[in-house]
Amino acid sequence: MKKVCPVVLRSGNEGYEVLAFKHPIAGYQIVKGTIEENERAEIAGIRELMEESGIHGEIANYLGAWDSGYQNQVWEFYVMSVTSHLPNEWEFYTEDDGGHNFSFFWQPLNEKLNDQWHPLFQGAIGFIKRAITKLST
Repeated sequence: MKKVCPVVLRSGNEGYEVLAFKHPIAGYQIVKGTIEENERAEIAGIRELMEESGIHGEIANYLGAWDSGYQNQVWEFYVMSVTSHLPNEWEFYTEDDGGHNFSFFWQPLNEKLNDQWHPLFQGAIGFIKRAITKLST
C-alpha cells in the first residue's frame, strides 16, 4: 500500500524543523495519507496536506520512498513549498476518521523524539533526517 508524506520544513535556531501534530488519540505524527487509486503521489501529497492541516502547498523536492515495515506500506516523501506564514502552534479541525482537532507544532529534527511519538513515525522522522542530509551534500 502506498502512502504519501508532504513534509513542511522551516529553518530553526539549530537546524531544520518539521511540521508535526498531536493526534488526540494516536500521539505525535507528521502529515501522511493514502495515495488513492489512479492518483499521482504528488497530487496526493498536496491533497493530504490540505485535508489534514488546511495548508496549501506545492511540491518542492522529492525526498524518496521508505519501506515502513508496517503492513507492506511504502511511504513517498515530498518537501512542500508553502507561501503563507505558519505560526509556531495552531489547531486544525480535520474531517479524517470522523473528525479530529490536530494540534500542530514544529519538531526540531536534531532533537531526540519523546515517547509520545509512535515508533512508526519515529522511523519516518529518521528517514526525513537522512534524506535531507543527502540533499544538502
